[in-house]
Amino acid sequence: MNKNIATALCENVDIDGFPGFDLDAVCRGFVAVRLSYRIFVDLISVFLYRDILTLPVQTTMSKPGETTDTEEEEENEKTKESLQTVGSTTTQPPGGGREEESEDGSRSDEPSATVLDAVADQMSDDADEHDDETNVKNSTATVKVLLVPEGHVMTMAFVIGLTIEEIKHQLASELKVPLEVLQLYLNGRVVEEKQSLMELGIRPHSSTQMEMSSSDPTSYPLRLLRPPEHDSMPDVITVRVQKGRPQTGIGARMRLTFLESKSFTLKSICVLFSPKQTVELKSKLQQCSVNMSTQMTGIGCYVSCANDKLVTPGKYVTADEYHGRRLKAVICLQSYIRRWLAQEEVEQLRRERARRLAWFDLQERKCKEEKEAQLRERRKRWMNPQTKEDFNLLYHALQKWRTEEEEQIDCRLRGAERKAALCVLLEQEMEFIAAIGRHQINIDAINQDKIIRNFLNKAAAPHQWRSATGLLFEMDSVPDIRARALKEIYDDISKFPVDQQERQNFLEKLRNTVMEHECQLVWDIIDLIDREIDLMGRDVKEHNLEGLRKRICTLFLQYIRTPAFNPKVIKLLKVHKKPTELQHDMFFCHGCQRYLWSADFGSSTTGCRSRRCRNCTSLDNIARSRDDNSVYQSILRRLRTDELRLNPETSIPFLLQVDDIRYLIEKVWASCSALNGSRDIYNLVFARWDVQEDWSPWNCILLSKEETSAHTQVEHIHKAYETTFIQWVQQKHSMARQHFSKNPVIAKNLGL
Repeated sequence: MNKNIATALCENVDIDGFPGFDLDAVCRGFVAVRLSYRIFVDLISVFLYRDILTLPVQTTMSKPGETTDTEEEEENEKTKESLQTVGSTTTQPPGGGREEESEDGSRSDEPSATVLDAVADQMSDDADEHDDETNVKNSTATVKVLLVPEGHVMTMAFVIGLTIEEIKHQLASELKVPLEVLQLYLNGRVVEEKQSLMELGIRPHSSTQMEMSSSDPTSYPLRLLRPPEHDSMPDVITVRVQKGRPQTGIGARMRLTFLESKSFTLKSICVLFSPKQTVELKSKLQQCSVNMSTQMTGIGCYVSCANDKLVTPGKYVTADEYHGRRLKAVICLQSYIRRWLAQEEVEQLRRERARRLAWFDLQERKCKEEKEAQLRERRKRWMNPQTKEDFNLLYHALQKWRTEEEEQIDCRLRGAERKAALCVLLEQEMEFIAAIGRHQINIDAINQDKIIRNFLNKAAAPHQWRSATGLLFEMDSVPDIRARALKEIYDDISKFPVDQQERQNFLEKLRNTVMEHECQLVWDIIDLIDREIDLMGRDVKEHNLEGLRKRICTLFLQYIRTPAFNPKVIKLLKVHKKPTELQHDMFFCHGCQRYLWSADFGSSTTGCRSRRCRNCTSLDNIARSRDDNSVYQSILRRLRTDELRLNPETSIPFLLQVDDIRYLIEKVWASCSALNGSRDIYNLVFARWDVQEDWSPWNCILLSKEETSAHTQVEHIHKAYETTFIQWVQQKHSMARQHFSKNPVIAKNLGL
């Protein structure tokens, strides 16, 4: 209620409706809204004796240059005029409730002079007594502080009895800076901290301007915490008081109490406004865009019917008929939509079918291309064998031809004719074997020459490395240059045929090179060089000198392989172990009757060491069985590649050898696919039986290449295959487990 009373007093609202009103309640109301008693007295005086009053605000922040000294002087003049006007304004009698009416019934607007004089004298006496009792130092003055160099202005009200030090405390807390850095100036000179505003010549209720700067503007600049544009409070507030007849009741008693107890003096009234107390009102008119009306013919009004239309009523439609028609329309729409959806679904199925058929065609075409590539590769190996595997394939084809011929002879001939046919077949086989042997000797010579060339190229190659940017750097050392010079000499002396004079130059260059060292090998080379030069001087034909020239090349190659003459070959030669280290690494070959290293014997996962070395095993294969293991080698190579891609840490596929893969295919899986029974060995591959586990002989299945892609997508084996087939595959796994359990490494993986 107290706050409402204060607000009613400010807005000149009749407050007679508040029961029990007294001055103490009004004071508590003004204390609740943070107004002092003196401000309350001044506000009551304004409410009684002034229509319009200009009030300066206690604390505002304005933008630089917004208020000038001329405006301050105008405000002071208005305030003085207000004081004079209030002192000269006539008041109503203390006990009057309503104005008396004149004889003609009208009210008199002016009170009697006697009562007004008495009230004025009493108010003057009360004011004098109040001024004597009040300390001048408690009066306030408006101080505008100019922040240098930012140019912002802070308008604040201070008691003139405060010292400069106390004012600095308030400003420091307002700006959030230390007290020591603030410096105040008045009229261009620094003011002392012990002086007060009154000592500086500032009068009560007046205004002045001071400058303030920071002694350390870099660390503690003077800036306003709230930007000036956010403060919309003006420096001057105009209050309009409604002028009218005197009020009765509580208002009259309140005024009387005020006149009898307290004197008044007009001062600056400081009012703080909160944005929450401001109510924004909006007014908006609403009107239809088109005005509609209907005019009928009546008395005194004629409306033409020339443009009227005759409307004939149609058939009345019931609600059931209307809803039935809507239902039919909905069903029709649904039929068309469902037709469109069905067409889209059929088109999608057609596209998927075409895409799947295209995929099948692509896979079939790939399979045909792979088979054709394999056949071309096999035919190329038959016609031009280069490696041992190629010759094994050739001997395998010879054995297959011999078996077919024997079957035909056994079917057609008997007795002596059969024996004669077998003898002819044996002679033909011997001729084929001799032709294959001659070709193999030529290929071995070519391969031996390639091996020598590769050895010399490696010895003469410079040191190479790549930088961080990817550039390739090469560096030649002294051993590299020496090895390259020996390689060039070997290339020169191994040229056939060559001119006689050029040959002699090559031999002289060779003599000068090897004479740098003295040993039996060097003397033998020099002796052969002298012999060839002597024979060329006797005009001996070149084909008779081929043997001598080959001996020179062989001895010079031995010279190149000696680390004392060519230090670069140390890294390329095999290191011979000591006899004490070889005694546990030597085994006896029952084929060639020699003691050889363990590396010369074939390894086996069954744990049994082979009784023959690799050369004897290869020779026995050519003479007897003539098997071709190249197809099993390709299956093992593909298996290792697939498992390395799925699990880089797998080990079992790399422990198995070609013979082990051949045993799995021929003995365990009977050389056919587990699903369709295909016996095309070139189209068979190994895959995982359970895709979630690593490959092993007891977790594998032999399938064709087309079936492998479909089997790898099976997640649940027991749902995809029948129980009979699963039991049959598990039986194959048991056979493989029993065979490979003899190997200690594989047995460890088996958990045996």
